[in-house]
Amino acid sequence: MEGLLTRCRALSTWATCSHQLSRYISHRCHHSAPGRGQRLILSRMFQPQNLREDQVLSVEGKSNDLTCKSQRLMLQVGLILPASPGCYHLLPYTVRAMEKLVRVIDQEMQGIGGQKISMPSLSPAELWQATNRWDLMGKELLRLRDRHGKEYCLGPTHEEAITALIASQKKLSYKQLPFLLYQVTRKFRDEPRPRFGLLRSREFYMKDMYTFDSSPEAAQQTYGLVCEAYCSLFDRLGLRFIKAQADVGSIGGTMSHEFQLPVDIGEDRLAVCPSCSFSANVETLGLSQMNCPACQGPLTETKGIEVGHTFYLGTKYSSIFNAQFTNAHGKPSLAEMGCYGLGVTRILAAAIEVLSTEDCIRWPHLLAPYQVCLIPPKAASKEEAAAELMGHLYDHITEALPQLHGEVLLDDRTHLTIGNRLKDANKLGYPFVIIAGKRALEDPAHFEVWCQNTGEVLFLTKEGVMEFLTQVQVV
Repeated sequence: MEGLLTRCRALSTWATCSHQLSRYISHRCHHSAPGRGQRLILSRMFQPQNLREDQVLSVEGKSNDLTCKSQRLMLQVGLILPASPGCYHLLPYTVRAMEKLVRVIDQEMQGIGGQKISMPSLSPAELWQATNRWDLMGKELLRLRDRHGKEYCLGPTHEEAITALIASQKKLSYKQLPFLLYQVTRKFRDEPRPRFGLLRSREFYMKDMYTFDSSPEAAQQTYGLVCEAYCSLFDRLGLRFIKAQADVGSIGGTMSHEFQLPVDIGEDRLAVCPSCSFSANVETLGLSQMNCPACQGPLTETKGIEVGHTFYLGTKYSSIFNAQFTNAHGKPSLAEMGCYGLGVTRILAAAIEVLSTEDCIRWPHLLAPYQVCLIPPKAASKEEAAAELMGHLYDHITEALPQLHGEVLLDDRTHLTIGNRLKDANKLGYPFVIIAGKRALEDPAHFEVWCQNTGEVLFLTKEGVMEFLTQVQVV
């Protein structure tokens, strides 16, 4: 009987909570940007959380596999879930962040004249055999046969495909060049030992650009433009990076640079000169190289995660596929090429690795899945009367600040305390968390504004909140 009474009291409390919630939370919720009168509420988000360490270990496998912070945090808060070794489900928060990153990449690439395309992931074996990379890539190339016995690979990169595409256009003129063609697609690599979550996986998203110029001098100029766009991208994301001379590897060419984020778990060793701007992957230096080749100063070593790579290819591929254009003298000439990669999913994971604390995710401000999280009072608490104020604040923000439309999330789990929901918000890394606590009952009401990236806490009126949020940058 006592248990039944307890259940009845609980149901009565929940009915009261539901009545209060209905006053300020719309019954309709959309995972995409909401329309007028609709609110994004947290309880309807698909986000499997594993906030206990033992649960994280059970979904990923062996405990020694969780060797980096970004992998552990992304699993804990429900950003990713493992599907198979080296392959992950990217869940809604991650997809939102990735879409924002792609928008920033599009802005930078199109700002220098890039045109976006999309090529098939399936690449015929004969294209790779023509460049000898069918054998050179070895087991890293994921290969398959169709029902007719024709061989393909799932492309880790698209130099062969894009050059064959350009070669198929027989009437190109030097007046049309340069072409800067890029895509953002899934790539595949049969990693022998995938690890570090999205930092080294078998399936990943990459931005790959391929450029075609009329002369070596023009191609060098294009190479410089793309490198400048990469620098601008990482500056906008607030990520400290190193541009290092690198080996051309299996892609080939005559010049190459890596864009690295310095971090202790990085798998690349970088030699950096404190006295000048020289930096290089140690693979490019002799074993006895102790001094900077540019200024003869001593070199220091650091580790990094490669998030971008650029190559000047010359005519390595255009000569094989006969990718030609008609020059100013009316003669056929081979196009001078470059290729330029950015690891999209790797940038996300590397940014989390670099910026986050051991317990809480921190995003580049432009990439946070949601910019603002609103936390109303706990149901049946002394502050519950402020719940309606929080609902009005949500509506006012989304109507008066159109740039934040779809960027504000309401944590409607009012059966939890403000403290528990603030802890979750801190883990997820919303840049701004707004709480209706005790001071929301004052006249005028004051909301508690947490700036997660700086640790600053402000108490602002509704008007103060609105003025403060006008400064939030979104893409």
